[in-house]
Amino acid sequence: MIRSKSLFCCILLLIPLGFGFNAGAQDIPVKLSAATVIGTVESVDYSDNSISTTVNTRDNAFDGDINSFFAAHQRSGGWVGLDLGEKHVITRIAYCSRKDWPQRLLLAVFEGANQPDFGDAIPLHMIAETPRNNTMTEQTVNCSRGFRYVRYIGPNDVRCNIAELEFYGYPGNGDDSRLYQAAGLPDVVIHTANAKDIISKEIYLKGIVSIISENGTKIYSDSLDIRGRGNASWNFSKKPYRMKLYSKTNVLNLPAKERNWTLINNWGDKTLMRNLLAFDLSERLEMPYTPAGVPVNVFLNGEYRGCYQLCDHIEEASHRVDVEKLNVDDTALPKLSGGYLVEIDAYAYNEPAGSWFMSSYGIPVTVKYPKDDEIAPSQRTYIKEYFDQMERSLYSSNYRDAVIGYRRYMDMETFIRHFLVGEMSGNTDTYWSVFMYKRRNDDRFYFGPVWDFDLAYNNDSRTYPVNSNPNWIYATTGSSAGNTRAMVNRLFTDPWFVSRLKSIYAQYRDRGVITEETLLQVVDDYANRLDASQKLNFTRWNILNSKEHQNPATYGSYAGEVENVRNYIRGRLQWMDRKLGYPPENPEKPETPTATDDLYFTDVSVRAYAGKIDIEGIVSPTRVEILNVSGNKLYSKMIYGNTGIPFRKGIYMVRLSDAKGNIKVVKCAL
Repeated sequence: MIRSKSLFCCILLLIPLGFGFNAGAQDIPVKLSAATVIGTVESVDYSDNSISTTVNTRDNAFDGDINSFFAAHQRSGGWVGLDLGEKHVITRIAYCSRKDWPQRLLLAVFEGANQPDFGDAIPLHMIAETPRNNTMTEQTVNCSRGFRYVRYIGPNDVRCNIAELEFYGYPGNGDDSRLYQAAGLPDVVIHTANAKDIISKEIYLKGIVSIISENGTKIYSDSLDIRGRGNASWNFSKKPYRMKLYSKTNVLNLPAKERNWTLINNWGDKTLMRNLLAFDLSERLEMPYTPAGVPVNVFLNGEYRGCYQLCDHIEEASHRVDVEKLNVDDTALPKLSGGYLVEIDAYAYNEPAGSWFMSSYGIPVTVKYPKDDEIAPSQRTYIKEYFDQMERSLYSSNYRDAVIGYRRYMDMETFIRHFLVGEMSGNTDTYWSVFMYKRRNDDRFYFGPVWDFDLAYNNDSRTYPVNSNPNWIYATTGSSAGNTRAMVNRLFTDPWFVSRLKSIYAQYRDRGVITEETLLQVVDDYANRLDASQKLNFTRWNILNSKEHQNPATYGSYAGEVENVRNYIRGRLQWMDRKLGYPPENPEKPETPTATDDLYFTDVSVRAYAGKIDIEGIVSPTRVEILNVSGNKLYSKMIYGNTGIPFRKGIYMVRLSDAKGNIKVVKCAL
């Protein structure tokens, strides 16, 4: 029995269930007194702040006396709870803080588990508001799973300071039909082995992750390895993480079925949405691949860590950067030609030797795929020399030539869209990091995906206010373009590039894809979705009124931060219109192919189904190009036989062309 000073600690309170369970007599919730107290052993003696096992101990949390309390000696991670002996469904909790310290319960978490180390624990409840002082607070628990172990975990840096705890429930395994979910967003609940903190970007810790979503009606659990990630973002108090799941899965129904995922901390982005807004721009501009991301709440070892963005890890994979697999023995053409994923990377100097190279024009490039422990020397040599060849073509005397100039090596449809996302969002870091990929038997580097927008949308003191500068953001003093700026400057000396840039921008403006109304609606939708979570986040991280990272200003509230982004978008769209001469006097319309009935390719069939465009009957080398209905090229590859090309839903024109100049165009709908 739990030791108690109260005469009433063993009285069984009969509480109406009211949760939709088929409760029998044995399912009536009662105060769970027949249990063993568990938790942090070392308490603190406040008389001299020394470690104690006799003063302010964990048993005080269950003695029925609100004037005694448990205080852990460790400032963070202290906890106290019960071993119930068997699984119980918890229906209610009650708690009281140490006298005159109710604020120390704010963001405390209650958990249930079936492993004694709480490795499989999930939240039962989080205290989102400061409770009344010196008074028991009762809370209904909306969780149908049964647990043997239950506990209270004090928030960061408060030594628990809990006076009294009570758990109510009934024996049973329960089910997963209803689980607790904080603040309207999916909860990512992580427990590392032995509750170790994540302090390294190189060393993975093992653990278990549970992702609770859909209003607590869905849960995914798996083993994982987890470590830190990021560059500047790793230096903030709120850390970013890289997760590697045991099994490949479509986390939260996102497109990629993969093991690798990121948790982005958004420290200096106090709207918590800048990356997501830029991803929306990328999708609107029909980039071949836009990273998938959703806002989530993160709990680590029982502590609420804040609002994060769960996002794709940028890697070679289906529904990510989808290039051909390159094995270590693929050392001769044509296989040697791809696929590759590289990054123009200003942080490359911090990477291991051999994983990056310096281009002939002084641009640091990290090879992301194949990985540095899997790439063959000849592959490393090939991709460096090919990158150098791309640069030479850009700086050559005939660089404007459509056949032998830079357009042979740079896919301008993706470059221009990548450029527009960076400029429309005002991203200082656009050319600090640029992902590029090369497919097999394809001469061009494709640009994307877009990434890293915490300094975008008027959030960088070095370029603020963005819309007052007549220059492009990449060319602005204080931007992080580095040597890549020279490449972009060179492109602007080609009238074809300028014309095509204006044409593509005008297409999306004409079609109503890019308008003030639509872009502001995305901001408002995210603001509403994030509202409850941002309150918790800025309770945990009290930074709304301080300048963090490169913040140029503070705006007094979350609503003020959001309004700053709204004002920026209004001004930026007008700025872009002026800069690109929209609407143009003589707008260039893209050449949209029409379906034809050529006599050539008569034995070739093109059909779309099950998420793929299948092409059969190819008997000679044929270039396949896939265009959207606006005539924008989304895919180009030389094929040598039958093929299936995964593609998103939509209406497309498939153009086939061979070495003799024969062409066939087919309209497909996925």
